Amino acid sequence: MGLTNNDVFKKLRVAHKLRDEDIVNILKLVDFKVTKSEINSFFRNENHPKYVEVGDQILRNFLNGLIIHLRGPMPQKNNKDK
Repeated sequence: MGLTNNDVFKKLRVAHKLRDEDIVNILKLVDFKVTKSEINSFFRNENHPKYVEVGDQILRNFLNGLIIHLRGPMPQKNNKDK
């Protein structure tokens, strides 16, 4: 059995020493709004009644936001006709 999106999200959180507040701010970088309570539900035990699976969209937006958080925004390209 492979890793779930929740497992990947947890591992990234630990590896980058991120708090719930940091994750909310990272997701804001890509205009994806999420609350701290929603974040907490992703990190609960699978048997917990309020456990929520991390969807592909949430993980994708988090990864895109993490890139911006770590590298900064992508520079604008200059399209000049030569």
